[in-house]
Amino acid sequence: MKIGVISYWFPPEPAFIPGCLAEELAERGHEVRVLTGFPNHPTGQVYPGYRQRWRHQTEDGGVTIRRVPAYASHDGTAARRAARQLTYAMSSALAAPGFLSGVDALYVHFPPAGAYAAAALLRILRRVPAVVHVQDIWPDAVTPAPGESGRDAPGGFTHGLLGRTMRGIYRSAAGIAVISPSMRDVVVERGADPDRVRVVLNWTDERLFRPMGTTPAARRAIGHRGYTTVMHAGTMGPFQRVDTAVRAAAAVNGKIDLDLVLVGSGPEERQSRELAEELGATNVRFLGWRPPAEMADLYAAAEYQLVMLRDLPALRGAVPAKLQAALSAGAPVVASAGGDTADLVERARAGLSCPPEDWQALADRFALASVIPSGARAEMAQRARDSYLSRMSLRTGVDQMEQMLAEAAASRRRR
Repeated sequence: MKIGVISYWFPPEPAFIPGCLAEELAERGHEVRVLTGFPNHPTGQVYPGYRQRWRHQTEDGGVTIRRVPAYASHDGTAARRAARQLTYAMSSALAAPGFLSGVDALYVHFPPAGAYAAAALLRILRRVPAVVHVQDIWPDAVTPAPGESGRDAPGGFTHGLLGRTMRGIYRSAAGIAVISPSMRDVVVERGADPDRVRVVLNWTDERLFRPMGTTPAARRAIGHRGYTTVMHAGTMGPFQRVDTAVRAAAAVNGKIDLDLVLVGSGPEERQSRELAEELGATNVRFLGWRPPAEMADLYAAAEYQLVMLRDLPALRGAVPAKLQAALSAGAPVVASAGGDTADLVERARAGLSCPPEDWQALADRFALASVIPSGARAEMAQRARDSYLSRMSLRTGVDQMEQMLAEAAASRRRR
């Protein structure tokens, strides 16, 4: 097949879902064309070696990549986020008829909603079918519902507009891949044909996250002192609320031999550091940001990986990328989350879980984790790896996406 991939983000940005998919489809013999923007995430500054211009086309591993200009900014205000997405929507739609001419089917990585603009135009002009890979439920994940902000408030208006846009996308897509069972229910409720919606669990960057042996250097890097060590690696933001973990660790400090290690950064890092100091949590360490290439070694140096997700309606069908990374690395998990995230951990018997945003429940799980024998932890680790390979691996995910794209192309030929 000749497959078009439309994605707002793409490598060298940290966008391994569309990046790995494009590479794997090309390796399977498909002709793959990617329409994306110039790399600027997360700083909002175009990466060194790139300069925004209209005609920028490269070949990489059998994949043809066309980059189109868009407004780039690190400012997180709603107006500038909208400007980034709208300018990409316009430039990608202008480039699509020429660059994606003759494709049999499109893969659209979602969000943002603007990524669908090019697909919508090709559907109108040439009846090209699109398979949408939904990572977040919009508008819930980005704007308040009318009941939260007032029906006449700007947030309520934007929420309603995005809601209508998403219903149109769900109805027009030839196929919809969602990342969890709960997300499937929401998408169907909002107008998608149930026969067109499939659960395709996300994979991780398997070149980075794989089982590694524990090394003395990695244990020194995380300050391992012979205690059971739980590591949270990733963003420290409002959707994670790592202060819950800091409070839980402080509650068991001096009672059990357990350390909490936080790797990464984010908008809530500073207050979490201040909270640890205020609580006298000497068993909490902050390591700051580390390069992705180091993470598999650091994972292996800890006994557990901590996955956190707040208890919000928009997140109940979400599965943090950290979970796939931990399972692929063969790491036992402590999940402070609900919904599908906790269900995946429990079904795989790959760790422990507790309700989100409950530091007392998490403290209990920390205490239990500290007394689980090493042999039982090793069995958890093996089940984690087995679960990833059977349900979430790149090969499994691409098999499903390839089938959905083939079905979409076949339906077009029948028409």
